[in-house]
Amino acid sequence: NPACKIEVPERLVVSYGALVENGLADRCVSIPVREATDADILLVHSEEYLEAVKKTPYMTLEELKEFTLQYGDVYFHPNIYHCAKLALGATLQLVDNVMTGKVRNGLALVRPPGHHSMRSAASGFCIFNNVAIAAQYVKQKYGVKRVLIVDWDIHHGQGVQYSFEDDPSVLYFSWHRYEHQKFWPNLRESDFDVVGKEKGAGSTINVPWNKVKMQNSDYLSIFFHVLLPVAYEFSPDLVLVCAGFDSAIGDPEGEMCATPDIFAHLTHLLMNLAGGKLCAVLEGGYNLKSLAQSVCQTVHSLLGDPAPRPANLEGPCNSALESLQCVRSAHRKYWSCLKHFYISVLSQGCSDASGFIQAVLGLLLPLGYEYDPSLVLLVQTPGSGICDSVWQQLTGLLQGLAQGHILVAVNPCSFLHSVERTCIDPTCSSLLGDAAPSLGQLHAAPPEDVEAVENLRQRLKADWKLLQTTGEFMKATSLSYTNVTSTEL
Repeated sequence: NPACKIEVPERLVVSYGALVENGLADRCVSIPVREATDADILLVHSEEYLEAVKKTPYMTLEELKEFTLQYGDVYFHPNIYHCAKLALGATLQLVDNVMTGKVRNGLALVRPPGHHSMRSAASGFCIFNNVAIAAQYVKQKYGVKRVLIVDWDIHHGQGVQYSFEDDPSVLYFSWHRYEHQKFWPNLRESDFDVVGKEKGAGSTINVPWNKVKMQNSDYLSIFFHVLLPVAYEFSPDLVLVCAGFDSAIGDPEGEMCATPDIFAHLTHLLMNLAGGKLCAVLEGGYNLKSLAQSVCQTVHSLLGDPAPRPANLEGPCNSALESLQCVRSAHRKYWSCLKHFYISVLSQGCSDASGFIQAVLGLLLPLGYEYDPSLVLLVQTPGSGICDSVWQQLTGLLQGLAQGHILVAVNPCSFLHSVERTCIDPTCSSLLGDAAPSLGQLHAAPPEDVEAVENLRQRLKADWKLLQTTGEFMKATSLSYTNVTSTEL
């Protein structure tokens, strides 16, 4: 099938070569690979499908062609069963090393990819569903209660979605080129209003891109106003990333305009979840130059390197805003963080941590990314009431700005209060790259805080495009809050 000619071995060659050339490979721990077992594969796939794939090494060319025709956009050859077992085994080895604390996080560079394969069918270059199996594996072996799967590949990972659509312990997020169901895999189930089934309702988040040429601003806007608020409320014990880089500029499949450096920021923003336990697994990416650069940017962030300053953040386009608004509306009844924007002064310690974090995600980070400072100055004053874990989250998230140039100032008077002295250790820990501890599952903020931040956002959104979550104001020629300027901020 000519459609399969882009999924080539050079994808791994150039990716690993770029890591070596940029000195990143030497800074990483190389984890030995193993073959996945039947028991691993059967965590997601049917026994009938596994037994069928097992026969492929012994098939003739004609038999392989006939076997392939029953699936969509996939190819089989005599060695693919072995390769697929290694790809899955490598993914599980990474998960084991992260869960046991041998490594902090990691990236599995594997082929074939996995997120399209279903219980009893190969699909879209995918044989075994590496990430879906990893999620089941970690729940079974380590008793993990909640797993977040972030799929930033440009294609919808229908295989992952089907695996967990009725499972509230796995939150699956996917953005994908959709074009109103005209783009592969052309599924109705990929649209924004498909949110999961039964107990899993609300645990499937689909963000359809209905136009091409989406940019960095569009990706960040979805993170700030959909994914991150929900992820913090969900509070995962592990983050798995279906790391498809066909969503980067130059890819023939995605046709998007997001630059490779955006993946440094997306990775950094996820690293404060789950105590830093993050496993990224390669999926798509077919422009070899863009793929290699995107892989390097991801690994830079996993190693704790400062992210480059984001470029060309002009605010999300109307099509992205339409998708954002639709997703928030579809999930509003499942997630309290999507009902409103939140803010809190934390006058009672951590009792309103949810309000504080949602204000950081929905207000502070969008403003910070659009403003693009050269330095971030973070000040803690006496009586702020911010507990250590929340302070570490704030410090960690802000390090994605200004190429990591952040200066933290603690009021000298704080040292007169023993309760405030404890902020020094968590501050140093965060600045040294340690992941912030989990805040646990967050609750809704008080109504008065909701009203305060919404009023502020309404005043600012005309001048700060990353605060926008709907498109109605894009058509306005004038707004009543024109007196709010960047200098006043």
